[in-house]
Amino acid sequence: MVGLGAPDDAAVWRLDDTRALAITLDFFTPVVDDPYDYGAIAAANALSDLYAMGAVPFLALNVAAMPARLPAEVIAMILRGGAEKVREAGAILAGGHSVQDDEPKYGLVALGMVETDQLMTKAAARPGDVLLLSKPLGTGVTTTALKRGTANAADVRQVTEWMSRLNASAAELACEHGVRAATDVTGFSLLGHAVEMAQASSVRLEFYLGSIPFMAGARHYAEKGNFPGGSADNRLYFGEWVQFAEGISELVQMMLFDAQTSGGLLLAVPEKGIDALMESANSAQIPIWPVGRVTPGSGVNVSGNKLNLPPTKGLETVEYLET
Repeated sequence: MVGLGAPDDAAVWRLDDTRALAITLDFFTPVVDDPYDYGAIAAANALSDLYAMGAVPFLALNVAAMPARLPAEVIAMILRGGAEKVREAGAILAGGHSVQDDEPKYGLVALGMVETDQLMTKAAARPGDVLLLSKPLGTGVTTTALKRGTANAADVRQVTEWMSRLNASAAELACEHGVRAATDVTGFSLLGHAVEMAQASSVRLEFYLGSIPFMAGARHYAEKGNFPGGSADNRLYFGEWVQFAEGISELVQMMLFDAQTSGGLLLAVPEKGIDALMESANSAQIPIWPVGRVTPGSGVNVSGNKLNLPPTKGLETVEYLET
């Protein structure tokens, strides 16, 4: 149902008239110092691709490359972090494969089940849809500052909590309210993944800068030049399809191209269902930020305005950028 012909967050194989199997793989080098947190973040990141398709995880396999010099107890903590995150997702960890390498790498092969009438893809956004985001941005600049030894401890705790958070509740909310277009915001940045969705759906995505949430300290770390290499790559590759309103600074533009780790879901929700979805999000205290709209056209546009739709209540810890 979904493969190389229409690249998406996971491959999808039809099992019968009502069910399909979603399959994904993701792993990366450490983004935080604590080995348990690293394992949990890597697992949450891999599982996120299933949630972006509307799938429920049921099975995972470890993918690990570890230095021979790394103490066994450190490796055990990485694997424990991943295993406990898989268990939190309601899935089973059934082994995996490991090799020796000079730098640690860890992640998962993850499988999920999805009802075919609840499948979400990048190609299902339609003009009139409202764009929602389930996590704030800023993981790239904050974790880079951590690697350079300049990150504030409170900011590190915040970014670790968000990266470790499963996108399960946001995905369940989307499926309950008939959402059919989604992707997760990871290494290609908010704008990179938005370009992919715009191209797959043959539409234009309009973002409102004043409504896009960022983690505390993200702008400070960006001002100090703490961008990972992938952020510059994102701008070089996706920049030709993105237009910015006059007055949006180069710094802010780069923050929207910032490579994310285990970011939130980007959902395109039919406008007639947005009030009911946001009411459910508030009742269940699921973080959701309305950040833009889908319009006819192509590519991605970023304005300096604010969308006239409030986020889930109780999300005051995030920051919003001026142009």
